[in-house]
Amino acid sequence: MPLGRGVCQLEYVQREWAENVDVLEGRFVHRRVDRPGGPAPVPAEITAESKIHARSVEVGCPELGAVAVIDLLESDDGQVVPVDYKRGAAPDLLEGAWEPERIQVCLQGLLLRANGYRSGYGIIYYAADKTRVRVDFTPVLIARTKQLLAAARALAVSGTIPPPLVNSNKCPRCSLVGICLPDEINFLRGDDKVDDRASEATAATVLPSAAEAAEVALPVPTGREVRRLVPARDDNKAVYVQGQGYALGLNGTVLEIRDKGQAVDAVRLVEISQVNLFGNVQISAQALRALVNREVPVLHLSYGGWLQAVTTAPPHKNIELRQRQFQAAGNPEFCLRLAKAFVSGKIRNSRLLLRRNGRQLDPDVLSQLAASRGAVERCEELSSLLGIEGNAAREYFRHFPAMFKPGNEPPFDFTGRNRRPPKDPVNALLSFAYSLLVKEMMVAVIGVGFDPHLGFYHQPRYGRPALALDLMEEFRPLVADSVVITVINNGEIGPSDFIQRGEAVALTPRGRKTFIEAFERRLDQLVTHPVFNYQVSYRRIFEIQARLLARTLMGEIPRYIPFVTR
Repeated sequence: MPLGRGVCQLEYVQREWAENVDVLEGRFVHRRVDRPGGPAPVPAEITAESKIHARSVEVGCPELGAVAVIDLLESDDGQVVPVDYKRGAAPDLLEGAWEPERIQVCLQGLLLRANGYRSGYGIIYYAADKTRVRVDFTPVLIARTKQLLAAARALAVSGTIPPPLVNSNKCPRCSLVGICLPDEINFLRGDDKVDDRASEATAATVLPSAAEAAEVALPVPTGREVRRLVPARDDNKAVYVQGQGYALGLNGTVLEIRDKGQAVDAVRLVEISQVNLFGNVQISAQALRALVNREVPVLHLSYGGWLQAVTTAPPHKNIELRQRQFQAAGNPEFCLRLAKAFVSGKIRNSRLLLRRNGRQLDPDVLSQLAASRGAVERCEELSSLLGIEGNAAREYFRHFPAMFKPGNEPPFDFTGRNRRPPKDPVNALLSFAYSLLVKEMMVAVIGVGFDPHLGFYHQPRYGRPALALDLMEEFRPLVADSVVITVINNGEIGPSDFIQRGEAVALTPRGRKTFIEAFERRLDQLVTHPVFNYQVSYRRIFEIQARLLARTLMGEIPRYIPFVTR
């Protein structure tokens, strides 16, 4: 049984956990034995005639350094027998069970012995075919169990992360595969070979020329295929509530949206991925507790859409990642390397959006953006990088109107970026789009275990989600700007969807609703990942990129590769 990163590293060291259908089915099989019941007498009270049938019995031993909850404890002629439930069918093996399962029940027996009980064998019960497999605690099995237990404890304190399994058939059914990303991590570690020239470009090293910096291809698999082991989309829904005076309450397992006490809409808790509350929307303590228990973030936004607070469960248990994050943030060289990747990805995607959608585009702008990306690769100071990004952004927004359809009405005239407050409809749309995008990045980085307020490119400032802003840079053109262009060119948003107060322009409630719908359509759109060459939604890509950033900090992969489309 190799000590893989799955159960030992992710669950017990980094405290990561996820569910899938196999986990839920296993929980259903365990539903009875998970309820404590039946007497579990002390060793001195057990005789050959004792009849024991105790469920969910916890035992531990400091000397062994292990704790176990035994599904079922039975008796046999004065000794106790641990019974471990499995949801599947018994394998066709000489030993009757897989080694990890035999090790598990043997450890339970050793814990019972350490507490004074006699235990010579255990039982593995396979629910699918109702088979009981006896596992004798032989000297060989006991030695193997102690060996692996010692190795697991050494792994937990070593700070070394074992590599993922390579192309394993175990991975597709593992509930932790979306956290582990085994094929992706192995590919980026160099398990598959990539074109060196492409890898260097992506890692933000010096390129021979600005033109090559703009056109160089990202690394693509050249050997074994990178399997898509996670669902392409998250089928759960992001819930948005912006009716002022509305309230959210719980009705059984259903979240109700109420107006003056009357339900106007409802969604099942199991179908919710996040809840967004705009302005004066109330939520009951029962509903909030139910959402937090399901690890569904509740995002509180101002009436105009600025993120003000996030309600989640207690901080993610992966403290090791946050330790690495704080250590890395104190390393200027490492911060610069990450910042260059974020900015390089943003400029490349900005250039691509202009090239694809611009009408009568000045060809010089593409060359200038390519030159800016080349300057990023050569940059040696964070302050210089800020200047390069600012110049590239001004050039990009100077040509932004070229992506609008000809004949747009005057409200959609655009002469440049302005904000705080936005002074025209296009800037109002851009500001709202960026606000929605940053809250998505907050959800992603919090879910992975980061501190969202400590970034590498955006420097810490009180209340600013610097890391979320870092990670959203490469997605600004592809997601936020793209939605703005779409709703204007398709006529989904018109002049009547804006309100002007003094110099400030904002969206009406109807305009926000329309834009949110377009934004969610974009996040649900499938796109081919340029490195792994499989299709997933943008919302899923946010999580993948956040996890790749985490693996970079943990030293599992050599560099962070920004997401850029082909």
